[in-house]
Amino acid sequence: QVQLVESGGGLVQAGGSLRLSCAASGRTFSWYVMGWFRQFPGKEREFVAGINWSGVGTYGADSVKGRFTISRDHAKNTVYLQMNSLKPEDTAVYYCAARTNGHSSWYRDYDYWGQGTQVTVSS
Repeated sequence: QVQLVESGGGLVQAGGSLRLSCAASGRTFSWYVMGWFRQFPGKEREFVAGINWSGVGTYGADSVKGRFTISRDHAKNTVYLQMNSLKPEDTAVYYCAARTNGHSSWYRDYDYWGQGTQVTVSS
């Protein structure tokens, strides 16, 4: 079992930055592929970024490439999502997730989820 707790969401003006954190506890953190997803009202969860055990990141929508960066710190059992140049269309609930069997951008492939953190970008 893995427990995930997100933090770092909030209200920011367009063009600003936020860094989301996801602290993991339970089984060995480094075994897991970690992902960040976001969910807009009435939509399914959308893959934002993922990172494997060696720190190689992958990114989802073209709209976040070059603006968002995923990273992980094994010593702190934490994965981060640095979000720069935020836009109002980035407003969503952001979720951290974990899985053991390699990269996936499909939310149903992930076994463990955090509770989510709201990110609101004002224009």
